[in-house]
Amino acid sequence: MSSAQPGETRALQLPRAIREAMLQHTRGRPDEEVCGLLGGRDATAGRYYPVRNIATDPRRKFLMEPGAQIAAMRAMRERGESLVGIFHSHPDSPAAPSAVDLALAAYPDTIYVIAAAGGEGPDLNAYYYDGNDFVQVDIHIT
Repeated sequence: MSSAQPGETRALQLPRAIREAMLQHTRGRPDEEVCGLLGGRDATAGRYYPVRNIATDPRRKFLMEPGAQIAAMRAMRERGESLVGIFHSHPDSPAAPSAVDLALAAYPDTIYVIAAAGGEGPDLNAYYYDGNDFVQVDIHIT
């Protein structure tokens, strides 16, 4: 994804089927953080790539399995996609970046999508990471 200009925020274009795939992944493992990558073009997601969480404490943080993450990035490149977003869920907290998320964020100029698994159903929010902090952006379901 190209860099945003200072003060610019982006909206994520998210097809309904991809949103449902991420939420289904979240519902399937409600007691741990699930994770994956969004491939596409610009700020439009075209495909969801689930990646296994191998963190030692998967209830509190996520660490993508390196081989699966590399395979997903390779598949994106082969399809002419780029990394549009990074997805993970929060089993016990809101769909907002935590202090751990900020400390571990490693992809500036990327949208991070977070689902809150608790409550009546998963809640989904998106945040642009500028390399220093997260700024909430709109999600447009298409």
